[in-house]
Amino acid sequence: MVSVEEGIRLVKINLPNSTYERIYLSTALNKVLSQDVISKINMPPFHQSSMDGYAVNFSDEIKSYKLVGEIAAGGSASEFDLRQGEAVRIFTGAKVPKGTNTVIQQEIVHRKEKTISFTEPVQVGKNIRLKGEQTIIGQIAMNKGDRITPAAIGFLAGLGITEVDVFKKPTLSIIATGDELVKPGDPLPEGKIYESNAIMLDAAIKQSGYECIKSITVEDTYGATKSAIENLLSSSDVILISGGISVGDYDFVGDALKEIGVKEIFYKVKQKPGKPLFFGSYNDKLVFALPGNPAAALSCFYIYVLTALEIISRKSDGLEIAQLKLIEGYSKKGGRAQFLKAKIEGDRVRVLEGQSSSMLHTFSESNGLVYVPENSTALEAGNIVSVYKLP
Repeated sequence: MVSVEEGIRLVKINLPNSTYERIYLSTALNKVLSQDVISKINMPPFHQSSMDGYAVNFSDEIKSYKLVGEIAAGGSASEFDLRQGEAVRIFTGAKVPKGTNTVIQQEIVHRKEKTISFTEPVQVGKNIRLKGEQTIIGQIAMNKGDRITPAAIGFLAGLGITEVDVFKKPTLSIIATGDELVKPGDPLPEGKIYESNAIMLDAAIKQSGYECIKSITVEDTYGATKSAIENLLSSSDVILISGGISVGDYDFVGDALKEIGVKEIFYKVKQKPGKPLFFGSYNDKLVFALPGNPAAALSCFYIYVLTALEIISRKSDGLEIAQLKLIEGYSKKGGRAQFLKAKIEGDRVRVLEGQSSSMLHTFSESNGLVYVPENSTALEAGNIVSVYKLP
């Protein structure tokens, strides 16, 4: 059995190398660049008006200007070379013609037929986006390790980029074990319960930005358990197994993993909930066998599984941990560390009622997990505690 800190450390140092793939920019949201992106154009590609107004060859000595044409966004400016005292009507995004030394916003322009004058003082060089102002040819537009946000997609699309190299996100599969499990919506015979862990874990995976490619329920037999694990190891980067990892007469996961050749990195953590947690590897695949109790399974997902996924994807080291003030005191029983379902309220946090490892109702109201180390006993109101902020 390992401590929480040792378990997290062992997860971090036993991960496969990150791999990358080239994908369409339109599908790259929230992924992380695995290579620098080099600009192949200047942005803007030409001096560009930032206003609807008038491009002017301005002089303090001239009070009115002759209009010699108009340039719309996307239009050509090649026919113009403004002399002093000349101006053209211009629109936002349009190329500024030669001879322009300022663009005057239309709100301070008085126009009379083919001449204009200005109602406020004019400053030379205003309202022009200079060629290459954002980036120039050959410059790094975005760096390796940058996360691709909606703004980044817009920026790169504006550079004409359609594909990017990103760190590949792991794919996951889920196995829920148990003869007692019934699909939600079906009749519920005596002694059965509705399956919720696989559905819950699939939702947590999706919420975190990853993909579950397969989710299955298997009966409590050694053969079915072993066959399911072998099949999913061939198609998934990470397998989550719900239940069957304890020491009951119908818990076959441990023996099946051993026979398949999955290397045990650790089994059991000194924590509550989530003690019967298994973490292992098979070549470059990862296996997490989670406790069957729902709140325990979800806690282990956030603390251990998500940490692995985020590091492999180069997104982060896992959930953000905040140092917050405890609203009410809490007395811990036993020698294990605890993850307490809690509600973050500004810079404070409240431990909620209903901490049983089988209860999801409280978890559904939580936005954080208060971590109580194994050597702590009682926490008092006002104490500063570590809180894992849930997605």
